[in-house]
Amino acid sequence: MFRRLRELFGNLVIYGLGDTATQIISVFLLPLYARYLSTTDYGVLALLLTVEVVTKVVFRWGIDGAFMRLYFDCPDQPARQRLASTQFYFLLVANGSLLALALIGASWLGPYLFKTNQYDWTMRLVLINTFVVSFYYLPFHVMRIEGKTPTFISLTFGRSLATILMRLLLVISLRWGVHGVVLSDIAVTSVFTIVLARWFAPLIRLVFSRALLRESLRFGLPRLPHGVAQQVIGSSDRYVLARYVALNQVGIYSTGSTFGQGLKLFLSSFEQAWAPFYFGVMREPDAKTTFARVTTYSVLILALLVTGLAACAHDLVSFLMPPAFLPAAQVVPWVGLGVGLQGLYLLTSIGLNITKRTEYYPIATAIAAATSVGANLVLVPNFGIIGAAWANAIAYGVLALVSWRFSNRFYPIAYETARLLRIVTAAGISLIASRLLVPSLRPLPGLLAHGIVVVIVFGAVLVASRFFVRHEIEEVLRLVSRVRRRKVVELPSDATELAGEIVTTPTTDLAVEVEPSEKA
Repeated sequence: MFRRLRELFGNLVIYGLGDTATQIISVFLLPLYARYLSTTDYGVLALLLTVEVVTKVVFRWGIDGAFMRLYFDCPDQPARQRLASTQFYFLLVANGSLLALALIGASWLGPYLFKTNQYDWTMRLVLINTFVVSFYYLPFHVMRIEGKTPTFISLTFGRSLATILMRLLLVISLRWGVHGVVLSDIAVTSVFTIVLARWFAPLIRLVFSRALLRESLRFGLPRLPHGVAQQVIGSSDRYVLARYVALNQVGIYSTGSTFGQGLKLFLSSFEQAWAPFYFGVMREPDAKTTFARVTTYSVLILALLVTGLAACAHDLVSFLMPPAFLPAAQVVPWVGLGVGLQGLYLLTSIGLNITKRTEYYPIATAIAAATSVGANLVLVPNFGIIGAAWANAIAYGVLALVSWRFSNRFYPIAYETARLLRIVTAAGISLIASRLLVPSLRPLPGLLAHGIVVVIVFGAVLVASRFFVRHEIEEVLRLVSRVRRRKVVELPSDATELAGEIVTTPTTDLAVEVEPSEKA
């Protein structure tokens, strides 16, 4: 089992390198963007993002998840090509028709969202870009399944870096504002689609299978309302805020949401490794024990990240953003908690995918989406942006609970409840300690002090509560011992030249989204 765990978390680290590099760059560019984009511009970008994410879900039809699941059932390469080609041609026709209707309807939707026609063509460009990107899952899923991690990382990192550079050119150098953000995405997608043609070529043939399409849709269509409901959970706060508060407040909330969703650095990396891992392990005799252990340690990491972010939120926003954005700090901890609960949902709902009972996904997400809308309608008029943040955390909590109950019905896993409770206790104590022990400091020293206190107290509580199991500690010590016993390889005389050949691969969200993400 430990071999499997090392494999999973090793892949997690590798996938996270590209995400971390680009997202850290994006976060540190936020203060620079804030000099050229107003809080109102941030509000417009937040609403454009909600259009993009909902459209992306619709354009996938849920069959991106079906592709990964059915790929494992294909006996040979022609069968895999038939699966990929069938899905490709279906999306081309179906989404092409939807895109045409959406482009016509943009003139109606624009004034409804922004109370002006100024952004109609900008929204049309967002729709076109999303249509093209909706095909990217095909080569990217194959890279993940076949373990071509360096290729995956280099492509996603290259795309993210190119997007950042284009935004610097169009938003900062040319000062094109919101339009510059969208045009930079269009330019990068145009080039990147040509680059990806090399990886599309082995997958697409002039073949089509109605049987495979029916099986893909049978697996995927329940995921379509599920995916739409997920986006309602993630986006309803912006829509409700837009009805009850000024657009600049939507921008402030979205800035806080960007910082809170920084935790998706871990979550998105985990998603890339998680689905191929549990599909590969599901037939092993100790699969459920492995899943329970992965859940325990993943929750530990999530809890530490959520707690650290909550402790550092005020100092982080003060350090990076102009004073006008400081109210965003109150939003950060609650959005971070929502990300943590979303991670719990990804961990504990896998039984529905393993048993192919995906029809229960839309039920769970519909309940959570209704909770999100209802909570926003109640809380936003009374509490403003902090009410929207509370509603976000509540909705993801409901999603995690309901989906776990459904998954447990068909694929019960005995999770390590006592150890999970110790993690939650350690998180609560460490957050309180950081508030009590750290005095009022300047942003950067305060950021460091809060973070250090959280890590030390969190670890101390876990050790004191005997969280760590003896055989796990022994396994770690054996790994360390093996590393220490390895012989040191002497570099050749031309080591400098050899070293030079080593290549390391590495919401208004101006943070770059990394493609693709396999939602559960």
